[in-house]
Parts: sequence; structure tokens; C-alpha cells
Amino acid sequence: MELAKVTALMRATVLEAAVLSGRLVLYPSGVVPERSAPAGPGADAVPVAGGGGRPVVLLHGFADNRSVFVLLRRALARHDRAHVVSVDHSPFTRDLRTAAEALGRRVEEILERTGRTEVDLVGHSLGGLIARHYVQRLGGDARVRTLVTLGTPHAGTTVAPLADAHPLVRQMRPGSEVLRELAGPAPGCRTRFVCFWSDLDQIMVPVETARLDHPDLRVHNVRVSGIGHLALPVHPAVAAGILAALDDGGAAEGTDSVEGAAFVA
Repeated sequence: MELAKVTALMRATVLEAAVLSGRLVLYPSGVVPERSAPAGPGADAVPVAGGGGRPVVLLHGFADNRSVFVLLRRALARHDRAHVVSVDHSPFTRDLRTAAEALGRRVEEILERTGRTEVDLVGHSLGGLIARHYVQRLGGDARVRTLVTLGTPHAGTTVAPLADAHPLVRQMRPGSEVLRELAGPAPGCRTRFVCFWSDLDQIMVPVETARLDHPDLRVHNVRVSGIGHLALPVHPAVAAGILAALDDGGAAEGTDSVEGAAFVA
């Protein structure tokens, strides 16, 4: 391995360790589900013409919770995204399709409460697959303008084979029934996909599995250099890329890249 690659991997590993430490500190704050205001008349609904942009719904990955999005939420708030909601899936969830159905119900609640007609979704790892299933298989494309995935195993990951005891992990394996469903035809899907994948992601094996390639979907893949799986939801360069993706509803298909600390389009 070249010296430059070894150095980059070492830096990414140190960053991953730092992110993991911070994650462990913040994890208890995300155990209690996020409270939402009641929907319906008189529940501070925001008219469609009001400010704040489309609501943004955040979905965490396997064995995680909403605390992973603390920094991203701040970035979204600074960027005038007034309605940001984190959706947790239970640690006892055994089927991502069940989680996708719950996501659909939550999206409907958010739209009713805010008076909007569409949301944007951001999913890290497993969260991206849950969101994708909702969009592709449950009619969510009528509600979702843009779906951003961060290190999501669109084609399955082979990491940690001993973890197959958990049914959600098995659903993230190449060739699983769920992934075969998602690989099937999706004609007329209206949602735009923006997929961030990292060249140093040790959870996505191979790393290219976090790219999305589907003939029926509008996809913009973004290659991230120099950071690992855990850093994707917290790195400022990735946050800048996410903000650009959510703002640019008409971006063409293709591939961009994020280099270390700067967005390179």
C-alpha cells in the first residue's frame, strides 16, 4: 500500500475513534424518542407559503439513535431549515420493511403538522435503506423530494459475518430478499437520490456498495475521500454537500466528490 494511502487510512481511523467517543457520550441523549407537536387544527401548522423550506427527516443507522445527527441538525438550522425531525427505529425492529411503514406514518404526521406537501430524507447506513424502501415500495416518492443516503449498503455489505444473527443485518447482506426487491423495477419514481459513499468506509464492504446504480432512479453519487463510516453524518464537508443536495432539486445525475474538508463539485 502506498504511503499516502496508509497515512490517509491512519487519519481516518483516528477520526473514527474520536467520533465513536463522542457518539458514546451523546448516545444517552438520544435514547428518549423525539417529541413532536400534535397534528391537526390549531397545532401551529405552517402554511405552504411559509418559510423554513421543506421539512427534513433524519434516519439513523443500525444500533444507533438520533444523537448521531446533533451537528447536522445545527447545520440545517443555520441554513434556514426550520423543520428538522429525527425518526428512531426501535432496537427491537427485526424487519426494515416494518420500519419503512412506520416512517411513512411519521412523514404523513409531519406534513399534516407543517402544512407542507413534501419532505426531504437523510438516512445514514441502515437508515438510508429504510428510507429507500419507503420511497420505492410504499409510494413514498409522492411525498419525498430528495433522499440523501450516507454510507448506505445499497448493494449489501459483507462486513462482520458473525453479526448475521440479527435479522436486520441479514437484510443488509448482498442478495437478501429486501435488496432484491429494491433492485427490481421502479418506473416513474419521482424522488431524486443523492448518495454519499466513502473510499475509506470500513463498514461498507466493498466501499462501492454505498453507491446507488438503478436504471429507473435519478441518482447523483458523491464520492467522499479521507473519512470513515461514522464520520459521514458529522463531518462539516459532508454537511455542506448535504445542504447543497437539498437545495439543488434539479441537479443532474452523475458523480461529484468531497475531499477532506472541502466540497469539490
